[in-house]
Amino acid sequence: MNEKWEQDFEWLRVRHYVKDAMGKEDIPDLQTILFLIGVQELGLLQTSFTKEEKQDLMHIAVCTLLSEDGYYEFKGNDQDGWPHWEKNRAIKKLSLEEQENLLIEKTINYFNTSINETN
Repeated sequence: MNEKWEQDFEWLRVRHYVKDAMGKEDIPDLQTILFLIGVQELGLLQTSFTKEEKQDLMHIAVCTLLSEDGYYEFKGNDQDGWPHWEKNRAIKKLSLEEQENLLIEKTINYFNTSINETN
């Protein structure tokens, strides 16, 4: 993304897309969307998750999003069907705001790819 306003616009578009797809009234935040990406990537039909599983799902999402740049590599699923990733290289130190912006940028790319594949 070239400009901050472009990222803000695209991020709001993704959030509204997810809100509409889920039939919710409120637009979701980054953590909610990371959770949903994790569920999507897990690919198992399961309606409830423990607190630890929810954290694992968000980790799956982060690994998925950062694998695009080679930070993580998918290694396979365990016996329960949960994906596992291996860290390939260190991510440079980022402030919390920079981390959030990176994840937002990667989430926008994830949804743009998903939306384009379905159209």
